[in-house]
Amino acid sequence: MNHSLSSPPASRLPNVGTTIFTVMSALAAEHGAVNLGQGFPDFGCDPALVDAVTRAMQAGHNQYPPMPGSLALRQAMAAKMQALYGLACDPNTDITVTAGATQAILTAILCVVHPGDEVIVLEPCYDSYVPNIELAGGVPVRVPLTPGSFRPDFDRIAAAITPRTRAIIVNTPHNPSGTVWTEAEMRRLQELLAPTNVLVISDEVYEHMVFDGQAHQSVARFPGLAARAFIVSSFGKTYHVTGWKVGTVVAPAALTAEFRKVHQFNVFTVNTPMQHALAEYMADPAPYRELAAFYQRKRDLFRDGLASTRFRLLPGEGTYFQCVDISALAVPERDLPEGDFCQWLTREIGVAAIPLSAFYGNGFDQKVIRFCFAKKDETLQAALQRLARL
Repeated sequence: MNHSLSSPPASRLPNVGTTIFTVMSALAAEHGAVNLGQGFPDFGCDPALVDAVTRAMQAGHNQYPPMPGSLALRQAMAAKMQALYGLACDPNTDITVTAGATQAILTAILCVVHPGDEVIVLEPCYDSYVPNIELAGGVPVRVPLTPGSFRPDFDRIAAAITPRTRAIIVNTPHNPSGTVWTEAEMRRLQELLAPTNVLVISDEVYEHMVFDGQAHQSVARFPGLAARAFIVSSFGKTYHVTGWKVGTVVAPAALTAEFRKVHQFNVFTVNTPMQHALAEYMADPAPYRELAAFYQRKRDLFRDGLASTRFRLLPGEGTYFQCVDISALAVPERDLPEGDFCQWLTREIGVAAIPLSAFYGNGFDQKVIRFCFAKKDETLQAALQRLARL
């Protein structure tokens, strides 16, 4: 087509380009690198889950489900929230099935954030948060997590709260750092928000990947937070099916009513047979209860392999990500900006990683990069053999 607009419309997201994940995955493919950049498994899910989808299709579950999601799946989620976190949820009024966690977060923001409202984001953060706030006409207020430890700085969070603050986005276990919030930190947040009307959007997609005997501190455990929260979960992360794009949002009835107003005009409904399959599969809690041990073994394998390099390992308390400090490497490229270093690492060493600067609005560079270890053992071993050169 040769036709073009004389004046293209102004961009709603003028500062957004191609994401770092797309760039690094393309570079990894071009150079035959082991891709430890983008966060998804390179192994399959339980065949029993695929069989359950087939049965659901053969049983005729191929038309629109109810707008909030299959009742069986919402009931299964309600039972899980009660069993794990002690939160009583009504599947009819408090739980909505979403097209993955990213849609859930966007919809939560769109349903409560009005133009000019402020939303606190704790940096570094998942790259959808700020564009979502901007699409709603809101104002992102960036509060840095403590560099190095990535723990919340409550003095800075308190200083960021104003009469215009509508919500705060919390993410634990945390992408990209792997930090896990403690019970004391959650209680501190609860105390801080108690005298306010600030809502919480709690991104808990890595809830079952918490290591070394720690417990996931869901906001669901804390009544003062649960009463003001949208709690976001992901079946894709939990069951190794990221391409299915199915998640849930748990929120009090009044917040859920607002959420569903937007959800019904956003995606309306979510893949029917997969919802029925997930509901059936959730009858056995073993897959998610055993997930922490499964990924802790991969974390330990990867960390042990990196111990012989000059990467400095940052704590890996949860998620399937491992961050490392590159400043002590015995290569001159360590002095490159993180993004350039990751490109060099992909081209010359043959392993793709993600710069942590990509998770900051100002590109803050602290010589830290992120690897994903949600990979087959042989994939990790191949990466470690290449990284041993460092």
